[in-house]
Amino acid sequence: MAQYGGKAIIPIEDVCRDCFSHLNPTKLVQKISAGEIAIPLARMEASQKCAKGVHLLDLAKYLNARVAAARKEMAALTA
Repeated sequence: MAQYGGKAIIPIEDVCRDCFSHLNPTKLVQKISAGEIAIPLARMEASQKCAKGVHLLDLAKYLNARVAAARKEMAALTA
């Protein structure tokens, strides 16, 4: 929360820069819209060109799920 200055909705450009640096914001939106990345995308208006973002709790939930999957994979490799 401190990383984003207390914002509830994180702009898609910031999410892209901090968590998906291998993608540009347009490609990230495409992958989210196609269901390839399971994060709800918040649109500020009905327009396709409107500002887009991700709710802080949804981003945290996604990241926690990825960490849990990595831990599970590591446990399977070391068991």
